Amino acid sequence: MHANFKDLPDESRVWIYQANRPFTTDELNELKPQMDNFLQKWTAHGKDLVAGVEYPYNRFIVIGLDQSNAGATGCSIDASVRFIQSVEKAFRIDLMDKMNVTFKNGQYVAHKELSDFKKMAKAKSVSPNTIVFNNLVETVGEYKENWEVPASESWHSRFF
Repeated sequence: MHANFKDLPDESRVWIYQANRPFTTDELNELKPQMDNFLQKWTAHGKDLVAGVEYPYNRFIVIGLDQSNAGATGCSIDASVRFIQSVEKAFRIDLMDKMNVTFKNGQYVAHKELSDFKKMAKAKSVSPNTIVFNNLVETVGEYKENWEVPASESWHSRFF
């Protein structure tokens, strides 16, 4: 069952998919109804899953799941991954590569391979104060509080 992401409880589970480039307006206009349809039909062992989605910076797909009624199972998670893979194919965009870093560079959102981010840290092109997106957060509450943080407050700190 599709829900408004902002209405999900803080303890809801969250999955964050970062894109290697921003979605265009046309792509988002095509993607949003497809995602809404997927979430409307998403189930686990026959129970409707209550989930919402948002697309921050036109660069991320953030899915939140209220597990108070029904939680995700292996099969339901597999279904969501297959859906994300279909999005990758349809829009020729990378959403599953966890070896990339997305961060704020002034008013822009930048995306680099992890090895390039390490080089930037060594060259002091990015600093411990650089705002990074910590896609390892697990709940909506963590997402609200600890997703956009200085690199020094996330797993990225090891590069400084």
